[in-house]
Amino acid sequence: MKYQDLNLFSVPAEFRGRSKFIVQLWWLVQSTLFQWSPQFLYNWRSFLLKMFGAEIGKNVKVRSTVKITYPWKVKIGDFSWIGDNSVLYSLGDIQIGSHVAIAHRVYLNTGGHHYQKLAFNIFSKPIIIENECWVTNDVYVAPGVRIGEGTIVGARSSVFKDLPAGKICTGTPATPVRDR
Repeated sequence: MKYQDLNLFSVPAEFRGRSKFIVQLWWLVQSTLFQWSPQFLYNWRSFLLKMFGAEIGKNVKVRSTVKITYPWKVKIGDFSWIGDNSVLYSLGDIQIGSHVAIAHRVYLNTGGHHYQKLAFNIFSKPIIIENECWVTNDVYVAPGVRIGEGTIVGARSSVFKDLPAGKICTGTPATPVRDR
């Protein structure tokens, strides 16, 4: 039985949301002007993200080591933070509410592959993190997940399904352990 034939794989024409030129230009800007900026230049990084189509609220703090695949698919609300070495793998939309703390080494993954298809087709599903959440260190969030308002996700948890509002959730898979 043949499971996958990567020779058949192709990225759909409109999947990235911008031309290949714009994608490459962003990756160049991200690896230079964005990454090389001193930590305190949050407004500069917000400006760069906005120039590439991200919706960024007031007083957002994105660290220089953050990786964002396609900023035009990212929306971040007022007074939110994105910590060092976090990845916003934005093949699909990522919506982060206001007053959200995304800690260090958090991986928000909006994409994957249909493993049952021979061509290993790519897909994306949005991630929504509602207002006043705290996603702590080393958390993985899978495609299509919504984290409810005010919820805390404990360190090194993996979130594969929606989490309710106002809870503290831990584990792999992350589940509510108590009210916040």
